Amino acid sequence: MKYQLKYSLTAIFVLICLWVQGQQVVRYDLYVKDTLVNYSGKTKPAIAVNGGIPMPTLNFTEGDTAEIHVHNQLKEGTSLHWHGIFLPNEEDGVPFLTQMPIKPKEPYVYRFPIIQNGTHWYHSHSGMQEQIGMYGAFILHKKQNDPTFRKGIDDLPSIPLVLSEWTDLDPDNVHRMLHNANDWFAIKKNATQSYAEAIKAGHFKTKLTNEWKRMLAMDVSDVYYDRFLINGSSEQQYSQFKAGDKVRLRVINAGASSYFWLTYAGGKITVVANDGNDVEPVEVDRLLVGVSETYDVVVTIPEDGFAYEFMATPEDRTNHVSIYLGNGIKQLVSPLPKLKYFEGMKMMNDMMKMNGDLDDMGMKMSLQKMDMNTVMYPEMEGQESHQHEGGMEMPDKENTKHKNHQKNLASKEHTGHEQHNMAGNNNQKADIVTLNYGMLRSPTKTTLPKDAKVRELHFELTGNMSRYVWSMDNKVLAESDKILIKKGEILRITLYNNSMMRHPMHLHGHDFRVINGQGEYAPLKNVLDIMPMETDTIEFESNVDGDWFFHCHILYHMMAGMNRVFSTENQPPNPHLPDKAWAYKKLQRESNMPHFMIQNDFATNGNDGELMLHNTRWSLTSEWRLGYQNMHGYEVETHLGRYVDKMQWFMPFIGFDWRYRKMEHNEVEKNLFGQKNSKDERALFSAGFAYTLPMLIRFQAEVYHDGTVRLGLMREDIPLSKRLRGGFMVNTDKEYMLDLRYILTRNLGIRGHYDSDMGYGIGLSVNY
Repeated sequence: MKYQLKYSLTAIFVLICLWVQGQQVVRYDLYVKDTLVNYSGKTKPAIAVNGGIPMPTLNFTEGDTAEIHVHNQLKEGTSLHWHGIFLPNEEDGVPFLTQMPIKPKEPYVYRFPIIQNGTHWYHSHSGMQEQIGMYGAFILHKKQNDPTFRKGIDDLPSIPLVLSEWTDLDPDNVHRMLHNANDWFAIKKNATQSYAEAIKAGHFKTKLTNEWKRMLAMDVSDVYYDRFLINGSSEQQYSQFKAGDKVRLRVINAGASSYFWLTYAGGKITVVANDGNDVEPVEVDRLLVGVSETYDVVVTIPEDGFAYEFMATPEDRTNHVSIYLGNGIKQLVSPLPKLKYFEGMKMMNDMMKMNGDLDDMGMKMSLQKMDMNTVMYPEMEGQESHQHEGGMEMPDKENTKHKNHQKNLASKEHTGHEQHNMAGNNNQKADIVTLNYGMLRSPTKTTLPKDAKVRELHFELTGNMSRYVWSMDNKVLAESDKILIKKGEILRITLYNNSMMRHPMHLHGHDFRVINGQGEYAPLKNVLDIMPMETDTIEFESNVDGDWFFHCHILYHMMAGMNRVFSTENQPPNPHLPDKAWAYKKLQRESNMPHFMIQNDFATNGNDGELMLHNTRWSLTSEWRLGYQNMHGYEVETHLGRYVDKMQWFMPFIGFDWRYRKMEHNEVEKNLFGQKNSKDERALFSAGFAYTLPMLIRFQAEVYHDGTVRLGLMREDIPLSKRLRGGFMVNTDKEYMLDLRYILTRNLGIRGHYDSDMGYGIGLSVNY
């Protein structure tokens, strides 16, 4: 009996040890601190975690318990979201939705079980902190006895590659500039598409049509970045690999708004996983990684004596970053040539209706199979093409049986004068195989429970580029309630992109099936990049209680309102949110923040300027003029309006006009309607509306409380050349103005103008 008890206790002890070993707690301590960096020759503030950017790579094995201690040493609140991770809702890391912000100088502990594997990442979900350093790799390894373990893939040496970008500007200032339609970023990227450039390129009619349809210039990304980074630097060398070695690259796009093309000098790229989920291996020549997506790719080292470039190029092709695999002479990828923006503009003109909606031209587009931006890619010239049913000729991207073409490799050291050689440059006619979502297939069945109730939801992705408002069904988060869902039901969501920008839509806490023609083997993802005109369908089972964020992962689109929250009914209380209703209002307010703009011209004939404060719907503007040549006096016009239509072209307003001008003999003029218009002094209230006409001309109708009616036409910022802007104003009070402005810097320009009251003037234009 004594020995039996001894053996029983020993067995229990062994079982406990095995259980503890299987449930290993892996702890990380993260110290979040303000720092200074110099990525472009200028020292700028950033946020470092444990002293570095990006944040440390966190490694776990499926079955571990993650215990992450965050030590907030900032002067503001922060948070960490575990992107793509299945966890309890209160650990998801969204301030005011799943927790309160981590207070300055206070610690916080995230603790959750690791119940999946794959390449993931983590980042701050507080304000713009992600843009300035708070992002890092989160790698979940399979156990070797895992039935899904793939020999020759999961046992390969792997390298996390965290792609990101850096701007010397304060990200809040970047966001403000985007809301104010500042075109400084286009100037920096050489993508202005002015009338002079259009004439030179033979696209004057294209430019006219573009503005006739009330559209701004074509672009594929919103922001100009001073540097692009791969693991925090411009390039890295991995010289330990030799001929025949295969390497697994865990690519994470941690950029705030940049997509990245991946190309490899050593041959084909084999895609083996996406968003942390295995896929059947598929060989391609290149792929585009959407914002916040992850791809695991396998590449092979062809020969000894060479270092093969693996290059990541932002979609706007303003620069690139690289790693080199192998040791020896660097073999380089052909840099992607400059985009053909006017061809993209012409495509955009054909897509857009006069009412602002996209015209699908009878095409059923989905899953990135028809990349509308292909018309802008010079490297695609000479590709085989096919006639789409809608009549538009596009490159054939669905044929995965292209021939392998021998790569001609450069033989010079990497000096900046060396050749980049790869099939796909302008002088070659190779077929370039580009990954699309239709090629992704899960190695295991992903079907959802057949007996569960299916609920259909539809969302239209909408936006206004000139005011930089991004929405779903023409509503930002501040204008929408949580979407109540039941635990256990299946959500089938159809998404249609009715805007001119791509949107990488991310769902927190779940993977979804992408309905891509693979049937029971549809791939699992947590980010779906949706191109203009595309309609895609995803589905997932609501299997975890809580409030789950669903949003565009372009940081500036998310902060501008393209969000929703799925909320399970009858969910248990969240101990981290004592007042959920108040907290949700705080979250909503983030998508509807006011933005400020001021412009002032110091000229020889006077001073005039404009102040604007606006959010998603409301606009408060005040314009002033102070004359000291022909006109001695001042005038201030203030308007408060609200945009009421889908495209934000129509704005009713109320206003107040206050002016004092000393002119000879108390001059009284009549406007075009024969109404008296005193130019000495007036203080009048008004009501009216503004409407954006074709050619981006602003028509304004206004009636004052004394019965006077004034109609006016105005256009600012006509892009005459890359840096030269024109403008005009005329109204029924017989006032008119013509001006030219040359842009010197982001905040300075030289302006010359003629004003019917103030006369000729030239001076310095300052804006912020």
